[in-house]
Amino acid sequence: MAVTFAADRMVPPGPRPLPAVGNFLAFRRDPLGFVTRLARTYGDVVKFAFGNQPVYLVNHPDLIEDVLVTSSKKFMKGIALQRAKKLLGEGLLTSEGQMHLRQRRTIQPLFHRQQVQRLAEAMVTHAVRWRDAMSDGATIDVTTQMGALTLAIVGETLFAADVQGDAAEVREALTDAVDTFAYAMLPGIEMFEKVPFGPWVKVRKARARLDRIILRVIAQRRAESERSAFAPGASVDHTADLVSMLLAARDPENPTEPGMTDLQIRDEAMTIFLAGHETTANAMAWTWHLLAAAPTVEATLIEEITRVIGRRVPSVDDVPQLEYARAVIAESMRLYPPAWTMGRRALETHSLGGYDIPKDSLVLTSQWVVHRDARWWDSPESFTPERWLSSVSRTRPKFSYFPFGGGNRVCIGESFAWTEAILLLATIAQRWRFTAVMAPQPKPRITLRPEHLLMRAARR
Repeated sequence: MAVTFAADRMVPPGPRPLPAVGNFLAFRRDPLGFVTRLARTYGDVVKFAFGNQPVYLVNHPDLIEDVLVTSSKKFMKGIALQRAKKLLGEGLLTSEGQMHLRQRRTIQPLFHRQQVQRLAEAMVTHAVRWRDAMSDGATIDVTTQMGALTLAIVGETLFAADVQGDAAEVREALTDAVDTFAYAMLPGIEMFEKVPFGPWVKVRKARARLDRIILRVIAQRRAESERSAFAPGASVDHTADLVSMLLAARDPENPTEPGMTDLQIRDEAMTIFLAGHETTANAMAWTWHLLAAAPTVEATLIEEITRVIGRRVPSVDDVPQLEYARAVIAESMRLYPPAWTMGRRALETHSLGGYDIPKDSLVLTSQWVVHRDARWWDSPESFTPERWLSSVSRTRPKFSYFPFGGGNRVCIGESFAWTEAILLLATIAQRWRFTAVMAPQPKPRITLRPEHLLMRAARR
C-alpha cells in the first residue's frame, strides 16, 4: 500500500523517509532497484527524500518532456552535476542560463555532420589497431578495454595526438572521478569538501592530473596560433583537433567578440573528454555482453556487416547502411543506458501530473526505469534490436527513450556517439566474437558501468 508524506491530495505518494537521512541509504544500497521499485509501486510521480532535500521521481514520458523541454526554463541542473563542477568546471554539461546558451552556440559547429565524418577516420583507425592487437582465446576485461579504446579515440580527436602514453593515468583519474559521484547526492556532503580525506580528495587529485594534460595541449595550440599570426605565410590548421577548433570558435551571434579563455576551453575539453570517453565505452561494453547471450542477433549483425562491408575496413559512408548495427546499439542503450538518471532542480513551484512540485525540489527522471516500462515496450527485459526496425518504434512517446537527454540540453555529441559506436561495432565484430566468462554487475554512478565484465575473444 502506498504511503504518502501527508494527507494532502496534492502530495505524491512515496516511501516514508528516515530521520536525518531520508531515503538516501536505501537509494545508496541499490540505486537501480530503488528507483525501479518506487516507479512500479507508486506510479508516475513519486516523492521521497535525500536528507532534508525533497525529491520527486517522474516516470511518464509526457511529464519528462515537460521537465526537459516544455517547461525547461523552470528548472536547472540537479545536485550531482552541480557538484560535478569540482571536476568539469563550467562546461556545457554543468553551466546554466545565458552562459550555457552562448557556449552551446559557439561549440555546436564542432559537431556538425561534416566534422563528425572527418573525425570518423580516427575512430576506425583505432578500432583496427585494437582488433589487430587482440589474441585468439584471450580473456579480457571488456569494460577496461573499451575504455582504453574510446580514450585513444577521444584523445586523438580532441588533442590531435595519441594519448596512449598518458592513457593509464587518464583512465585511473577518470575512474576515481566517476566513482566519487556516488556520493554527490549524499546529504550534507558539501560540508566535507575541503577535508584532507574522503571522496573529494580523489576529485581534487583527478582534476589536477587531467588538468596537467589538457592545459599543456591548450598552451601548445595557443602558442602555435600566436606564432602563425606573426609569421608571414604561416597558417595553423584549425580543424586538426577539437582543441584547435575551440580556440578558433566564435559565438555566431557575436562573431567580433573574443573567443574562449583557456579556462573555458579547459572546461569544455574536460567535459568532452569525460562524456566522449566514458559513455561510449560503457555502451560498447554492454553491447558485447548482450551479443554474447544472443547468438541469433549476432548472426544477423554479422550478415549485415558482410553484406555492406565485406572484408574491407569500414568507413563513415557505411554508417547509413548499417541499420541493424544501429538497432543493436539502440537496444543496448535502452537496456543499459550510459546515463541512467538525470536530475533537475525546480526554480519555482511547478505542477506535474496534478501534483505541485515546490521550488528548490529535486526532480529525477530515470532512463533505466522508463526504458524498461512495459507500457511502452513489449517484452521490456528482452534484447530485441528488431523492435527498432518496425513502424512501432515511431509511435512510442518521444521520451519513452532518451539516452541522450532532451530539450536545449540534449547531448551535443549525439551524432559523434552514434557514428563512433556503429563503426566500432562493425570494425571489431568483423574480426572477433566474445563469449562470457563472468557476468557483469551494473555499477550506477554518474554513468552505468558494467563491473567485472570478463569475456573470451574468439577469431571469426
